[in-house]
Amino acid sequence: MSENSATAAGERLVRAQYARSVTRRTLILLGGCLLLTGLTVTSLCIGSADLSIADVVRAFVTRLAPAAGAPAFDEAVIWNLRLPRTVMALVAGAGLAVSGAQMQGITRNPLVSPFTVGISSAAAFGASVAIMFGVSFVGVGTLAIVGNAFLFAMLCAVLVFGLARLRGTSPETLILAGIALAYLFSALTSILQFFASEEELMAMVHWTFGTLTDVTWLETGIVAAVLAVCLPILVKYSWDVNALALGGDDAARSLGVNVTRVRVVSLLLSALITATIISFTGIIGFVCLIAPHIARYLIGGDQRFLLPASCVVGGIVMLASDIVARMVIAPIILPIGIVTSLVGVPLFLYLLLTRRRDYWSTG
Repeated sequence: MSENSATAAGERLVRAQYARSVTRRTLILLGGCLLLTGLTVTSLCIGSADLSIADVVRAFVTRLAPAAGAPAFDEAVIWNLRLPRTVMALVAGAGLAVSGAQMQGITRNPLVSPFTVGISSAAAFGASVAIMFGVSFVGVGTLAIVGNAFLFAMLCAVLVFGLARLRGTSPETLILAGIALAYLFSALTSILQFFASEEELMAMVHWTFGTLTDVTWLETGIVAAVLAVCLPILVKYSWDVNALALGGDDAARSLGVNVTRVRVVSLLLSALITATIISFTGIIGFVCLIAPHIARYLIGGDQRFLLPASCVVGGIVMLASDIVARMVIAPIILPIGIVTSLVGVPLFLYLLLTRRRDYWSTG
């Protein structure tokens, strides 16, 4: 066999292997979407008033064709209570997961998430200020807590970036700056809780539990819009993050990647997505850490596939946790932040013990 023939055969083999890899990943994504669809239907059916799938379909059809004649109660339960909650679980889970995947990619650290860099601690402090003093720098009335939580979360992200710039935007400086600010805002929140009244303390603690109760279509729409704007930009940087994750800063620069720009844009967009979500829901932990690990375990580390897979897995984890939160001691609804942590810890330990050595491989 000539040298050219051997080269051509090798190229065909590589193409075939790549095609099989893409097919496998696509099938996994489709399977995840089917599971997500099943969980969505289950979420709409269960509750204090159990509805059948036929009742749910009839309530949907009645909105488009009133002649379908679904009971007004069923229609109100689906459209005003369960559907906003279900959609928020989907978009919030997807947003937290994709933020975690991007942060892990740009830092090459599987333990990093937006919460690691202090965003949740800063949001809790902002919400606590609004609860205790009634002071809000953004928003009035019921939006005071949401506005303060969002503002302080984004302020923390900017401070992390500013501190990291003093020593160069390396993964180490980003993580260390974030940890320092996380402890700072946590200490400030503890001071407020120490001097708070019983009612104020109860409200502060309850906010940190994380919940999807009483979410509205407006809140869900805001989160979905932010995710829709930020996700394509993060996907655009997939190749750059792949280069960073596989070869480090020097290798990425040699391939023409603007490492500083990739890290800054990724950090700020991940922070924006996370801050928007937790300002409405409170702190929902572990999704942004565990969902990317599950997705990477199933589909590999290639960001082009990892980001959509993380969205699907994040939605599955969040929606499954919400279903458990509503069913485990019904009719009492547990805060979803508690359930995600209880579910996430054993999953994370399992993945930690069974994780493959080629963690950052894109194959």
